[in-house]
Amino acid sequence: MRIVDLTHLITPDMPVYPGTEPPCLAPASTYERDGFRETLLTLFSHTGTHMDAPNHLFPDRPTLDALAVDQFAGRALVVDCTGVPAGGRIGMERIEAVRPLADQADFLLLRTGWDAHWGTPAYFGDYPVIAQEVADYLVASRKKGVGLDVIGIDPISDGGLSLHRSLFSRAGIVVVENLCCLDQCGEGLFTFLALPLKYRNADGAPVRAVALLD
Repeated sequence: MRIVDLTHLITPDMPVYPGTEPPCLAPASTYERDGFRETLLTLFSHTGTHMDAPNHLFPDRPTLDALAVDQFAGRALVVDCTGVPAGGRIGMERIEAVRPLADQADFLLLRTGWDAHWGTPAYFGDYPVIAQEVADYLVASRKKGVGLDVIGIDPISDGGLSLHRSLFSRAGIVVVENLCCLDQCGEGLFTFLALPLKYRNADGAPVRAVALLD
């Protein structure tokens, strides 16, 4: 078995959603003073490679800590969306190209290649996002989750987060954003794990996302 890490490193200078403060990794204990090393982490719940809960937008919808842990693991398929232009929409034709496998998957991970812009101003540009018809398919096919290698499932220009709302209002689905290295996962089904921090009333949380390849 080969394990592929799909998670960006958390650093003080990492990209964060516009308007969000970057994480702080402050020395709390040191070898010299305390005999051991410890770090105080201060970060928003939607920092880095992270998972959104339905509660992110709707107070009566589930938080991550309320979901069963099997919501965060399952069979996944990477869908090649690299031909979608900047600012374009990922349509159902991408799903239809791999429909037999897509129907079997618990998670669809949409590879746009946008993670190549991580750490540059372009990362906050006109990245591809899903079309409404894809959101409808995710709900109708009862997916556990959808993941993307961009900073959000909605365009930055959509302050109303329309696609988030479309998904979270209708399904107990999770959204994993800021994935990377999806090009290393192959073309078949594999086991996907994205385990969020378990804290009370979690509207979202950083995850360590990995692909387990047979």
